[in-house]
Amino acid sequence: MGFLAATLVSCAALASAASIPRPHAKRQVSQLRDDYDFVIVGGGTSGLTVADRLTEAFPAKNVLVIEYGDVHYAPGTFDPPTDWITPQPDAPPSWSFNSLPNPDMANTTAFVLAGQVVGGSSAVNGMFFDRASRHDYDAWTAVGGSGFEQSSHKWDWEGLFPFFQKSVTFTEPPADIVQKYHYTWDLSAYGNGSTPIYSSYPVFQWADQPLLNQAWQEMGINPVTECAGGDKEGVCWVPASQHPVTARRSHAGLGHYADVLPRANYDLLVQHQVVRVVFPNGPSHGPPLVEARSLADNHLFNVTVKGEVIISAGALHTPTVLQRSGIGPASFLDDAGIPVTLDLPGVGANLQDHCGPPVTWNYTEPYTGFFPLPSEMVNNATFKAEAITGFDEVPARGPYTLAGGNNAIFVSLPHLTADYGAITAKIRAMVADGTAASYLAADVRTIPGMVAGYEAQLLVLADLLDNPEAPSLETPWATSEAPQTSSVLAFLLHPLSRGSVRLNLSDPLAQPVLDYRSGSNPVDIDLHLAHVRFLRGLLDTPTMQARGALETAPGSAVADSDEALGEYVRSHSTLSFMHPCCTAAMLPEDRGGVVGPDLKVHGAEGLRVVDMSVMPLLPGAHLSATAYAVGEKAADIIIQEWMDKEQ
Repeated sequence: MGFLAATLVSCAALASAASIPRPHAKRQVSQLRDDYDFVIVGGGTSGLTVADRLTEAFPAKNVLVIEYGDVHYAPGTFDPPTDWITPQPDAPPSWSFNSLPNPDMANTTAFVLAGQVVGGSSAVNGMFFDRASRHDYDAWTAVGGSGFEQSSHKWDWEGLFPFFQKSVTFTEPPADIVQKYHYTWDLSAYGNGSTPIYSSYPVFQWADQPLLNQAWQEMGINPVTECAGGDKEGVCWVPASQHPVTARRSHAGLGHYADVLPRANYDLLVQHQVVRVVFPNGPSHGPPLVEARSLADNHLFNVTVKGEVIISAGALHTPTVLQRSGIGPASFLDDAGIPVTLDLPGVGANLQDHCGPPVTWNYTEPYTGFFPLPSEMVNNATFKAEAITGFDEVPARGPYTLAGGNNAIFVSLPHLTADYGAITAKIRAMVADGTAASYLAADVRTIPGMVAGYEAQLLVLADLLDNPEAPSLETPWATSEAPQTSSVLAFLLHPLSRGSVRLNLSDPLAQPVLDYRSGSNPVDIDLHLAHVRFLRGLLDTPTMQARGALETAPGSAVADSDEALGEYVRSHSTLSFMHPCCTAAMLPEDRGGVVGPDLKVHGAEGLRVVDMSVMPLLPGAHLSATAYAVGEKAADIIIQEWMDKEQ
C-alpha cells in the first residue's frame, strides 16, 4: 500500500484506533453459546490472529476467545500526553512480574511486563517491529532433530517467511521523508499484505539520530537496506507497528478483532480467567472441556468444545494453564497436589529472554547543533503543544509519530571479537564432557529428555554463534541525548541460561513464580564481556571523540579485567528486555518438548499451543512480528487439517 492509498483509509483507521467497539465483547457466561467448535485461551497477539483466520475460513464454525483483560484503547509508546522521555501514562493494564533473585547475577531480579488487555503485549510493547535473521529460524528446525526436519510443517525461515509477509501491511514512507531521514527498505520482504496489522516508518526522527549511525559505520558496521528479509547483520532501519497515516499503534486488538467485525461466529469473553482444561476420559480422548472463572464473582463454569482448544496465554501464563490441568513435570504436580494428566517436564521449563548491561558516557563538548531533541518536550511548552497539534492532524506529523525508535545494530560474534572460536568451543565442550546438565535447574537436570534437549540447543547455538551472518548482539537507539548521561544497551540475543515458570503453590490462580536463572550458564558472561568490550569502541570513533564522549561505565579500569567486568555485567544488567519465550517448546518429547510441529500438545488430543511459548530458541528480534507470523502459520495448519477432515 502506498502512502496516498493509506491516507484514503486514515479516517476510518483513526476511528477504530480511538475506540474498539465494546458492545461486541461478552462479559457473562449467560451470553455464551451451548458449545463451540474452537476455544482460544487468551486474546493476545497470536491468539487473536488465529481467531480471525478461523472465523474467516469457517463461517459455520463458532469460535470463542476467553481473555483475562478487557477492551481498552491502546496508545502508542509515546503518544500524548507523555513528554517522550517518561513512560506512557495512559497505557492499558499490564501484568507485572518480578522474578526470584538471580544468584549468578548479584541476586538481581528480572522485571517483566505483559499485556493484560485484548491485544495482549502488542497493545503495550515498544512497537519495534523487526524479524530475526533467517539463521535464527532455521535453528528451530535444527534443534528439533531429524523428525522435525522431515515434518510437513516447516518452521525454518522458508517455512515462516510467507506468514511474515501475510501477517502485516507495510507502507512505504513519503518521498520527502525518505530524502530527509534516508530510510531504506525492500518491498519484497513484505509482499502484498492486506492484513490490517500495519508497519511503517514515522515522519519524524530526533535531530541527533544520525550521530550514532555515523559512529557505527566508523566501527565497520555496514548499513543493511532491509533487515526483515532474512539478512540482518549490520545497521538496520526497523519500522514501527503503527498506522502509516495516523501514526497510532497497530495491534492485534484492532487488526484481528475490531477491524474484522462483525462476524456472527466470533465471540470474545473478557474479564474471565481460564483455570484449566479437563479431559473427563483421559488425554487421548479430546477435545477437553475448558474450565473458566469470572473475575467479577469467581463463578466457575465449563465450556464444551467440539473441535479443539488452543492455548494462547503467552509464555508466562500458558505453562500455568497447563500445570493447573495436570500437564507438566510430574514431580512438581505432585508437590502442588494436582493429579497428573500428562507428565511433560518441559512445561514451564526452557524460559529465555534477552538481557544485558549498558555502556554509558557523558559528552564533555557542548551538545549543540541539533534541533529538536527530546529535552524540548520537557522544557519547551510551545514545542510540545505544537507536537500534540501535529499528532492530531491527518496525516499525523511531528515528534509524537515516533515510537521508541527505528534503528539498531545487529552484530555477529565473529564480527565483534576475535575470540569467538574459544567461546563456542566452551559450549561444545560442556556437551562433550557431560557438564551441560549441571547448568540446568535441579528439578530437571536429571531428566534425560530435558538434558538431551538442552544439549541439542547448545550445539545449535554454538553453530549459530560461529556464523558471521547471525547476530549475537543488538543495540537499539533513537537519540544520544539524556539529562545526565547517555548509554547504549548490549542485548544478548542468544542466552544459554534457562529459567522456569511455575505455579504459585500458595495460590495457583495467582501470578506464577518466575525463576530466570540468568547467568547460570557461565558462557553467557563470556558473551556479555565480548559485547561490552565491542560497544566501548563506539566512544573511540572520530564522531564521538569530536563530541568529547567520556566513558562513565564500565570504564577502562573495569573493562581491562575479566573479573571486574564480569562483576559489572552481573550487577548492572537488565535481566529482561520483555521478550520471554520458549516455556512450552516445539521439540520432540524425548528432548523435553511440549508440542510438535503441528503445535499439538504431546499426548493430548484436541489441544494445541500457539504463542511465544512454543519457540524452542529465542530469536534475535523483538517478538511481536514473530508472534503474528506464528499465529498465521498455526491458523494455516489448523484450517488445512480441518478441511482435510471434512472432505
